[in-house]
Amino acid sequence: MNKKDKRIDSYIAKSAPFAKPILNHLRGLIHKADPDVKETTKWGFPHFVDEGIVCSMASFKEHCTFIFWKAALLPDSKNIFKRSERAAMGQLGRLEKLSDLPPDNILIKYLKEAVQFNKANVKVQRKANSALTKELKIPDYFISELKKNKESLKNFENLSYSHKKEYVEWVTEAKTEETRNKRIATSVEWLSEGKVRNWKYVK
Repeated sequence: MNKKDKRIDSYIAKSAPFAKPILNHLRGLIHKADPDVKETTKWGFPHFVDEGIVCSMASFKEHCTFIFWKAALLPDSKNIFKRSERAAMGQLGRLEKLSDLPPDNILIKYLKEAVQFNKANVKVQRKANSALTKELKIPDYFISELKKNKESLKNFENLSYSHKKEYVEWVTEAKTEETRNKRIATSVEWLSEGKVRNWKYVK
């Protein structure tokens, strides 16, 4: 059974020249680590699934990112995680060339561990996430508009904390009511299509 997704073929083909070897290499390592892994796309970029999301990757104008979805559970015994980087960069930091990646055998080891957490149905502790959710104040006027479009509201609720924050900050930082209303309308439209706030920069 072919577990590869043609949408990811297209995603890589449309990525910048520097990104293609990085994405292809990561893709190959993921399948080598877990022959049962399946490919899909969520929020416009590649995800790899085996009894839950194992990892994801994305390319931007000048760098790529790689994210372990249960990174909090991984012991990082080889110290490959860039903990000083912003969360949006992923655990491996900015990937601009193949040499930025950890050695293949180490990355495969981490991938196998990540898959086992899914197979064992180990959950990430949600205390930290709950705290983040409380800190993110979503204006009533924004929620009110989202509720008028069920698809937009559903997609917003399914976003990660950081992606929700991007939308909320964009709306609340508008300097005039007219600008704010335009941004709200645009947000509702983009969310109805399943887009993150900065979807234009995700190739």
